[in-house]
Amino acid sequence: MAISKQEKKTIMAKYQEWIDKSGALILVEYTGVNMASLDAIRAKVREAGGEFHVVKNTLAKRAFDAAGMPIMAGTLEKSTAVGFAFSNAAGVAKALSDFDKNLDAVKIKGGYLGKQALSVNDVKALADLPPLPVVRAQLLGTILAPAVKLVRTLAEPGRSLAGVLKAFADKGATSVAV
Repeated sequence: MAISKQEKKTIMAKYQEWIDKSGALILVEYTGVNMASLDAIRAKVREAGGEFHVVKNTLAKRAFDAAGMPIMAGTLEKSTAVGFAFSNAAGVAKALSDFDKNLDAVKIKGGYLGKQALSVNDVKALADLPPLPVVRAQLLGTILAPAVKLVRTLAEPGRSLAGVLKAFADKGATSVAV
């Protein structure tokens, strides 16, 4: 079915909007995937803070060129869908990577982090990153560790003095009772 120039312009504008809003894109081949599985993928990607859309290869190629993104060989061939990560790139990559492992019909082709191209291995490495709240907690723990050590170091002489005074008081209470 042929698409009119006006429809192509509308589709291109939509692709460009998605590319501009997203921090990462994950390209997936979905040959042989039924509609129920596609809906499950969409729901999982939506939970991770993104969207999952089937794209037309030629129009996607034009949109990537317009956005200044290098086209990787073999990524815009066969049936292509794109996971757009609007808030959590690692979460979207993990969701799509899980489907890549569980469904034989879904294969990750590559992706983009910003304007930088990612290989299949890079996408899988991105998927293996811990969730954003865990990374924030680790960073906060790393930042607070020196402060906690400083407070312990400053409090130690007072704690030691209190221990000596308590021991002396206990010894004095024992000798008075005898």
